Amino acid sequence: MKKNKLTYLFLILAGVAVGGLVFSNIEFTFSGKDRHAAVSNRTNEASAANATRDMPIRSLRDFNEAFVNIAESATPSVVTIFTEKTVNRRFVSPFDLFGSPFDEFFGIPRERERSNGQKEVLRGLGSGVIVRKDGYILTNNHVIDKADAIYVRTSDNRRLDAKVVGTDPKTDIAVLKVDAKNLKPIAIGDSDALRVGEWVIAIGSPLGENLARTVTQGIVSAKGRANVGLADYEDFIQTDAAINPGNSGGALVNISGELVGINTAIASRTGGFEGIGFAVPSNMARQIMESLISNGKVTRGWLGVTIQDVDENIAKGLRLKEAGGVLVGTVVDNGPARSAGVKTGDVILEIDGRKVRNTVELRNQIAATPPGRTVGLTLWRNGVVKKVNVRLGELPGQQAEAAADRKIDEELGFSVAPFSSDLASRYRLQADGGKVVVTGVDQAGNAYRAGLREGDVIRAANRRDISSYKQFLDLVGGMKRGDLLFLLVERNGSKVYFAFNL
Repeated sequence: MKKNKLTYLFLILAGVAVGGLVFSNIEFTFSGKDRHAAVSNRTNEASAANATRDMPIRSLRDFNEAFVNIAESATPSVVTIFTEKTVNRRFVSPFDLFGSPFDEFFGIPRERERSNGQKEVLRGLGSGVIVRKDGYILTNNHVIDKADAIYVRTSDNRRLDAKVVGTDPKTDIAVLKVDAKNLKPIAIGDSDALRVGEWVIAIGSPLGENLARTVTQGIVSAKGRANVGLADYEDFIQTDAAINPGNSGGALVNISGELVGINTAIASRTGGFEGIGFAVPSNMARQIMESLISNGKVTRGWLGVTIQDVDENIAKGLRLKEAGGVLVGTVVDNGPARSAGVKTGDVILEIDGRKVRNTVELRNQIAATPPGRTVGLTLWRNGVVKKVNVRLGELPGQQAEAAADRKIDEELGFSVAPFSSDLASRYRLQADGGKVVVTGVDQAGNAYRAGLREGDVIRAANRRDISSYKQFLDLVGGMKRGDLLFLLVERNGSKVYFAFNL
């Protein structure tokens, strides 16, 4: 009996000792500098401490502390972005006598200042993420597009003027730069390693400055979302973490406190949160950022082919065992693919040993590869698998496209943008309100005189229904000064026709 009592006493003491070690380790994990991202060996960048990721969860308190730790680590790296755009007023429209239904809107502040009826200052708000300690900030292009002045407010309430380093509308990414000390950059994680079902946290400034650095939590709902209609190159992370207008440009963070995405938009029937948000993956954003900082522009690889997905019927027609890969259509003369021996009817199965499932994957991977680099393609051709090496060229016409967009704005007398949740909130639009939104009208132009206004949704142009932003640009791109533009526009639930000469 006495022996049993000694045995029990020994076990109790051993348990206390082990418990003390465990909880002392947990306490150390949450103490001191381990609560925040540490500076990595890479210049100006940060790396996340692994304390939260590797911490054992033994109780609800541990689970709670893990999320607190992530939020405390990442929140100081998120800033609120303010933009200003000044519009010169050339004359007073009769509409101005009664005010405009778009003068105010719920959510993102858009304020107008007038001086003797001569100027109008439009203000906007979004979010951004400090990614380098020397002042570089990632955000969305649509947050700062066409702004005359930009400034940010940090977590310690500093107001800092920001300049645009570069933008890439094709991925909706922009890079800003501020001059300041004691900034807290976030560690950039590997978005390719992110898995569906992982916990993530979204941080940003939804609906207004008073809600700056709001933290919401959810999971990764899906990866590789494309054909959403937000950008030319889409590979979105989908999440159910609450994202609302104003969150654009903010951080999507994993349980290691690393940036894995730039929150961009939501899918919603009301313009508000419905559990479907999209973020640009950090790997894509980082590649764009480094190119903009180093070169001032983004250069993309070019294969020189037209491609389409392989569905079951096409697979049967080609006598493929299963649907998959990407079918080559036109092979551009003197292009990289033709030089390497790629032919019409080839099916691209792999690129650099990585299986290709669809056109989106291939297009994104080619675009992310620097021009001049050689990639290996695995092809299926008439029942035979072949391997070829292609030295990629540079995607032609990138600078010309940007210039063409500016030229179109000048020719039309108004500017447009793809429909987004932020624009839905700004102009009080239904989420299914259309694909093209008027974001500005030259008040000295024919479009304004005809009655077109900022916030109008373009439903049709020259009697053709508009199904995408790109379609609208293609439709009006060939028009020239003096041509008649006939628009069907939706405004406040009503449809109105406008016709005017460019």
